[in-house]
Amino acid sequence: MRLRKVPYAPTLISKHPSLVYTTPEERKGHWAAVFMNNSPIEVEVGCGKGQFIIEMSKRHPDKNFIGIEKYDSVVIRGLEKLLANPLDNAIFIQKDATDIDEFFVPAEISGLYLNFSDPWPKKRQAKRRLTHPNFLNKYKIILKNNASIKLKTDNFGFFEYSMMQFNSDNAFFVKEISMNYHGAKDNVPTEFEEKFVEMGKPIFYLHAVYHKENLI
Repeated sequence: MRLRKVPYAPTLISKHPSLVYTTPEERKGHWAAVFMNNSPIEVEVGCGKGQFIIEMSKRHPDKNFIGIEKYDSVVIRGLEKLLANPLDNAIFIQKDATDIDEFFVPAEISGLYLNFSDPWPKKRQAKRRLTHPNFLNKYKIILKNNASIKLKTDNFGFFEYSMMQFNSDNAFFVKEISMNYHGAKDNVPTEFEEKFVEMGKPIFYLHAVYHKENLI
């Protein structure tokens, strides 16, 4: 699907540097100061238009949430939601997540969400998948011990690949999987999830837990 450019996105984003961070490495180790509290910080990688991260912020005022999105024409929709209904515990990072370990210091993050990530189905694209070992190694740096990674996807190939990667890494324990996830009582659907459920497509879910003491 072709990305529709939003001409005013860069300008609006530049006017709200406390809501959308374009140089997150400058805040590395200081996100608690950004939120002005020491509550747990959870991150969604590839947050799209921000529906999930904003709803999570509303439901869990005792936590802080950061949505990472590469494209300004997409993250702008999340910014607009925050401007319309301000929240103290939600912000965005507008940058490619490839260098996510440069955004946070070790053990700064309490949880990660990978919602409907690009599956990059071709074999030569494997290193781009957000559950490739290269990414898992970066997550292990920034996650606190016993932190969770929760993944949802409509792509079985990506789900199967991700499950294999987590099972192959001693630092992760796959706590729960579902081949047709309709969500727990507290599930927060993304924009994509709502569309896929409406189409009758199964949603695949994986919950992995990071155990630092199992690192070799």
